[in-house]
Amino acid sequence: MQTQFRGKHFVTLRDWTKPEIDTLLDVSADLKRDFAMGRVNNSLENQTVFLMFMEQSTRTRNSMEAGITQLGGHGHFIDGQTAQLAHGESAKDTAIILSRMGHAIAMRYCNWGYGNKFITEMAKWATVPVMNLQCDLYHPMQAIADLMTMQEKFGRNLQRLKVSIIWAYAESHKKPISVPLSQVLLFPRYGMDVWLAHPKGWELPDWVIAEAKANAEKYGGTVTVTDNEEEAYRGAHIVFPKNWGNWVNDQTGLQAAGAVKVVDEKLMAHRSWKCTEEKIALCDKDFAYMHALPADRHNEVDDSVIDGPHSIVYDEAENRLHTAKAVMALTMGGRGGAHM
Repeated sequence: MQTQFRGKHFVTLRDWTKPEIDTLLDVSADLKRDFAMGRVNNSLENQTVFLMFMEQSTRTRNSMEAGITQLGGHGHFIDGQTAQLAHGESAKDTAIILSRMGHAIAMRYCNWGYGNKFITEMAKWATVPVMNLQCDLYHPMQAIADLMTMQEKFGRNLQRLKVSIIWAYAESHKKPISVPLSQVLLFPRYGMDVWLAHPKGWELPDWVIAEAKANAEKYGGTVTVTDNEEEAYRGAHIVFPKNWGNWVNDQTGLQAAGAVKVVDEKLMAHRSWKCTEEKIALCDKDFAYMHALPADRHNEVDDSVIDGPHSIVYDEAENRLHTAKAVMALTMGGRGGAHM
């Protein structure tokens, strides 16, 4: 088991080896068991994590705040719109100052072309672990919770399970590509047969597909990209029907401020990309429906599916707490290792 984590950043799972991710999953399971049994764990007693949010959040903010509290520490919420970040304070200055005041820095910044660059720059200057709570490219907190949930439902060995990441129609807001991007990079590392299905125009960057296929070749899985929705559902063991934006058209970086129109003719043309009873009937009989939430009900998915017997979205959401606690417990207080 990998044990040297203290000070390690959690910006993207691409920077974590498979043994490190396996340890993270083990610790998540241990902390979930402790939580269920009511066992107190004060391993981060009196430690502070700064939680900076440039966008709205429910699961991420509360899993981090509740998680650090349950570990004996304190989560200090910072609204990015009312902090000096809104006046252009640099990532360097932010990272150095907050490093001197607490024990970790966590940030959500999804603005296209800016978020990951800012978080990565903070990690360069911070002397405490920096955690990515979602940016324009990655959502490692969601991806690791997804993986934990899949292993709980299908066992630790996920080799050759057909897992389909499927674009779905939505009208609620411009959603980053960070969730499907993180999933398509991570899941092949566990030998799954990963399908990525979307209409033409909603492709992920070429480098993502190339890296995903390289991961699949290394670990014994496959990656298939298609614009045929039915093929992705057919025989699938796990489906993730979820909307994401067209990153090519949204790279102005203005979508978070609402300057890019959410619903347009190109989007409306694909309203049929919805998770319905008819489509899930094509899946394996014991399949699981998953979604990072919040789902755009009636657009992305029918209520009868998300509230149905195959849905494990609430288990998935709960696991955001346990995996967040594991990330903090390891990087803020894990055994051994200097700052990495």
